[in-house]
Amino acid sequence: NDHWNLGDGTTNYSYVPIDVTGLTSDVAQVVAGYNHTCALTNSGGVKCWGYNNNGQLGDGTIGNSSTPVDVTGLTSGVTQVSVGEYHSCVVTSAGGVKCWGYNNFGQLGNGTTNYSIVPIDVPGLTSGVTQVSAGRYHTCAMTGAGGVKCWGANNYGQIGQVIIPNQVPQSVRAVSVAGMALGVIQLTAGSHHTCVVTGAGGAKCWGFNIEGQLGDGTTSSSHVPIDVYPN
Repeated sequence: NDHWNLGDGTTNYSYVPIDVTGLTSDVAQVVAGYNHTCALTNSGGVKCWGYNNNGQLGDGTIGNSSTPVDVTGLTSGVTQVSVGEYHSCVVTSAGGVKCWGYNNFGQLGNGTTNYSIVPIDVPGLTSGVTQVSAGRYHTCAMTGAGGVKCWGANNYGQIGQVIIPNQVPQSVRAVSVAGMALGVIQLTAGSHHTCVVTGAGGAKCWGFNIEGQLGDGTTSSSHVPIDVYPN
C-alpha cells in the first residue's frame, strides 16, 4: 500500500481485507494494476485510486490518490474495466473502447505515443466490442463476433503481429490478430503474452514464452496464436 493501492486513505500495508473508502457497496467489478486499482459500479461508473504518475487514474491529473476518484466522463455507461501496468481501459455500453494513462508503446491505441490523463477513444473500436484486456504495455479487445484486435508493445509478438527486423516492435493502432477473426469467447492479456478461449473450448496463446507461458510444450515465443497443449 505504499502507493495508496488499497484505497483506504493511508499507506499502511494490511494483511487482512480492509474496506476501500466510499466503496462498501454498489461495486460490480474491481481490477488491480501494478500500483493502481479501479472499480466499476453497478450504475456503470468507474473510480480509480493509487499511483497516478502517468494519468492512469483518469481524473484529469497526475496527482496520486489514496481514495477512489471518479474517472473523467465515466460516471455511467461502462460495462467492463481492465488495467495494465500504468494504463487503464474500459468497454462502454455502446461497445466502444476508451483508454487512458501511459502510452509510450501505443497501448492506448489512439495512433500516438502520448499519454492521456483522461479517457480517449480507440479509433476503429467505438462500437461492437464486448471485452477489453490490458497487459503490461499492450491491450487487446474482443468483438461481438469473437474477433480479436490488439495494440501496443509487440517485442515478443504479444499483439499477434510478425516482428519485422529494424522496425519499432509496436503498433499505435488496433490490428487484427491472425486467425482470430471470429469464434473467441474470452480474452486475457498478460505481461508480454496474450491468451484466448475459443468457442470450441480450446485455448490459444501468443507472445513471450521463455518460461513456458504459452503452454505448447516449448519455450519458443510466437507472434501468432498457437494451441495450448494438450487441447
